[in-house]
Amino acid sequence: MDALESVRERIEVIDGKILRLLNERMEYALRTRNLKSGIVDEKREEEVLERVRENSRGLLYADFSSKLFREIMDESRKLQGESLTLVGFQGEHGAFGEYAVNEFNSDYVPLSCREFADVFEGVESGQLDLGIVPVENSLEGAVTQVNDLLIERNVRVVGEVRVPIKHCLLAVPGTDHREIRVVYSHPQALAQCREFIARNKLGARPFYDTAGAAKMVSKERNRANAAIASEICAEIYNLDVIKENLADNASNSTRFLVISKGEGPGNGNKCSIIFSTKHEAGALFSILELFADAKINLTRIESRPSRKNVGEYAFLLDFLGSDADSKVKDVLSAVEGKAAMYKFLGCYAEAAK
Repeated sequence: MDALESVRERIEVIDGKILRLLNERMEYALRTRNLKSGIVDEKREEEVLERVRENSRGLLYADFSSKLFREIMDESRKLQGESLTLVGFQGEHGAFGEYAVNEFNSDYVPLSCREFADVFEGVESGQLDLGIVPVENSLEGAVTQVNDLLIERNVRVVGEVRVPIKHCLLAVPGTDHREIRVVYSHPQALAQCREFIARNKLGARPFYDTAGAAKMVSKERNRANAAIASEICAEIYNLDVIKENLADNASNSTRFLVISKGEGPGNGNKCSIIFSTKHEAGALFSILELFADAKINLTRIESRPSRKNVGEYAFLLDFLGSDADSKVKDVLSAVEGKAAMYKFLGCYAEAAK
């Protein structure tokens, strides 16, 4: 490679970083849409431009910087004026949560959130129209952190989507698989690939997100490190796919719930509720018996500690049926009467399996 090609290659890398940061800025600008009274805030925009002019250094002249950021803010206003549905997911772009958003509705705008709690907070505060969170995996079972947030936070469930999970081993370009010593990924992904990790004698390092791990490996450029993430992350973060299909079981899938601040569109055929039982013998059985007697099919029941007293649990229960059905209404009314705590999460369309 000659000197000119080397410089141009570096420029392309910088251009990519600029575009990613501009996209991130647009995402945060969209988050402000529901938090202010109008799209145009002239005082705020002038403050931004003044700060840009003051911080212009080196070859960036103040007039150029001001003109550039005025264009950026004009584009931000256009986006805020569009009827876009903003959906938060946990992780960086390329995460399976983003894939779930696109599977649920490809017209929605997926916005990255670092933690599951940030997705719930964004929905509750109005920054996000919807959130999408994993609730259970076919290999590792319940995502307990999400279940706890469903119990604690004031959100409704308005949909679900099932996503096939295909884990890949990603490393910096040119890496030989024999050079890899450590793999980074979300704890759930590491657990789903434990046989591959053990067979190859790799060190497993938990990371906050699969795509975040890929982003970190790309940035560090260390051939001894790899990430377990989706195939799309290789394209986004300029990594090589060293190996595909790492999961211990090929039929690996995750069920995601779509959460909202308000109720869903209706016409659902699946419901989710949360309840706790009174301290009485047979209290849980008496509630489950209501569903059995009504011949209502339960599809999931999970228990989580109440975080109040030892031995107290909250139960998350999913069943097939519509809350508009009189039989279901009667059962739910009876459950509410028997339970120490009761919360109806929502009625929504069951995802295709």
